[in-house]
Amino acid sequence: MKHVTKVHYHSVSKNLDVYFDDDSKAVFSCEFLRVHSPSAEVQGHGSGPMKLVLNKQSVGIKKIVPVGHYALRLDFDDGHNSGLFSWNYFAKLQEQQTTLWNEYLERVSENTKNKDSVPIKFIP
Repeated sequence: MKHVTKVHYHSVSKNLDVYFDDDSKAVFSCEFLRVHSPSAEVQGHGSGPMKLVLNKQSVGIKKIVPVGHYALRLDFDDGHNSGLFSWNYFAKLQEQQTTLWNEYLERVSENTKNKDSVPIKFIP
């Protein structure tokens, strides 16, 4: 299991650098972290689909709070602060970052296409 050894937040670019004990590093945008929060609010409850979180392009991190020796709580400036980013979760995000981001962008695109469509029911 990979462990996080250091994090560094860049307030201007709104990126979080996460360093691991295998000498690897991941750079996550705050938007990516916010829309992939491990909280039940984002992940959904039970086996349901992950919630689509929109309009977080300018979100930042107000505070980074260590939780024991296994996780961080990120306090985002939009008020979201539930969900713990464990070392395992950060490692998963690092491994799947490109795939997760592309899937998110596809979901946003589908939502944008469908947001103005209204089903019409014809009654004879």
